[in-house]
Amino acid sequence: MPAGRKAAATRAFATPPWPGPTIPPMGTLYLVRHGQASFGTDDYDRLSPLGQRQCAALGEWMSSRGLRFEAVLRGTLRRHRESLQAIAGALPGLPEAIEWPGLDEYDSEAVVRTVHDGPLVPARDPETVRQHFRLLREGLLRWMAGQAQPAGMPSWADFRAGVEAALDLVRSRFDGDVLLVSSGGPIATAVGGVLGAPHASVVELNMRIRNSALSEFVFTRKRHALLSFNTLPHLDHPERRGWHSYA
Repeated sequence: MPAGRKAAATRAFATPPWPGPTIPPMGTLYLVRHGQASFGTDDYDRLSPLGQRQCAALGEWMSSRGLRFEAVLRGTLRRHRESLQAIAGALPGLPEAIEWPGLDEYDSEAVVRTVHDGPLVPARDPETVRQHFRLLREGLLRWMAGQAQPAGMPSWADFRAGVEAALDLVRSRFDGDVLLVSSGGPIATAVGGVLGAPHASVVELNMRIRNSALSEFVFTRKRHALLSFNTLPHLDHPERRGWHSYA
């Protein structure tokens, strides 16, 4: 075939006779659980030295990937603020964070007290830690089912609505990379909502999320979709194997 006719045939084959689909803008939401807090002490709501290192390492990893965030959301708790500060120390140029109360964690002590009337023993050894999380699971399921209302907390429906409102904000206002710093409960609620998971699965997701762990949603104006869950790429190094934690 002469070269001119071959080129024309190639163009005709490569160009469809109808307009192609329009691909909507797609962003990525990076959901980060706070670094290790001070579980078993009188003030849980502050990062431990390990929690500071975990979040600084996450910021370094994000910087090495060239991530540039269009927006940042975080809960209002001290551990959220300190986690974001540690991330920002290695990732300069972050936008000013939008504080979102709907990203605050539930009160685990209030949840436990819905299923346990006696005194609460501080969870400072393996046995008391196991008891704490057994009672927490039971209390969370009762709260989600509307069978218990922890003192000083919103209903489960209102708690979930606060998380969903944050996701709606991301979908409606942004189309690039967005960073969200929160806790295990709101992140598990977000993931469970996207997947349509039952309450028991949301509780198990909550129990599995590690400190400073990264989960990712891709989003358009219409919806969020899960891309990854509970990853620790910033701790994927032999020297950081002892940095994994859950509390």
